[in-house]
Amino acid sequence: MDKFTDIPDIKYRAPSSEKSGIEVLDLDKFYKKLPKYDHDPSKPHRLHYFCFIYITQGEGSHFIDCNYYPFRQGSFIAVNKNQIQAFDLKNRPKGKMINVTEKFFDEIRANVRMPLFTPTHLATAHSPVFVMDQSTNESCDNFLKEIDKEQASENCDNLLLQLIFSSLLLKLSQQRTSHIEQLNEVQAQRFSQFISLIEKKFTVTRDASVYADMIHISYKYLNQICKLACNQTAKQLIDAHIILEIKRRLTIDNSQVQQIAYDLGFDDVTYFVKFFKRNTLLTPSQFKETTKG
Repeated sequence: MDKFTDIPDIKYRAPSSEKSGIEVLDLDKFYKKLPKYDHDPSKPHRLHYFCFIYITQGEGSHFIDCNYYPFRQGSFIAVNKNQIQAFDLKNRPKGKMINVTEKFFDEIRANVRMPLFTPTHLATAHSPVFVMDQSTNESCDNFLKEIDKEQASENCDNLLLQLIFSSLLLKLSQQRTSHIEQLNEVQAQRFSQFISLIEKKFTVTRDASVYADMIHISYKYLNQICKLACNQTAKQLIDAHIILEIKRRLTIDNSQVQQIAYDLGFDDVTYFVKFFKRNTLLTPSQFKETTKG
């Protein structure tokens, strides 16, 4: 790839009106559809929706943002909107893929009024893959069957789909402890807004107080929300996203350090290198060497 923009941007394509916000796709069907895709899912691509993968059989590794995460039977993989992923098409595990739009999540927040699934992938302690216990595994099977059943009915009820999917996320959160449960509805919404703004504006500003102004809250309150959500400050989350983006471009795109610094809004390459080293203990060149296989 010559440019970072060469990484395919994948948008949600509803297979039917009943699946306009959420689609449950059997992985075997996904593999059969591979020749029809305009990109190679085994190579890095950026999602513009949320993707969850439930592994029922097999093992392998899923690529998410510069790292390979091992999975096995019973694993649940969560990929956030705007993250870069690549599928393991060598091992081809069995299971289900659940694709969900941001609009569907917004509707859940509005109708179900629960602070479910706020993006925390920038938190250093967060892993996108975890293994479910037997009870959660059985619940996941049942909830996904209910979603399939509802979407197959003549009068598909979108609110019922939201409730079923919310129940699935709630069941998962019961096993997987998270700071996010400490947020109330308004705080969770503000945190989501903040993460979304970071993804859109990080090349323009790295000032946490500017982001606080954008969502009409004080800098102090924004920090309190971030601490509750993932035990990090607003500035730490901004820096984490920038570091993640630098790593993406170094490992996936193979861009030059000077070009990355310019693209990400750094006027001084020397400061850019110091910024990266302060956060990773490596220079960009050293990090690039460690990723060579």
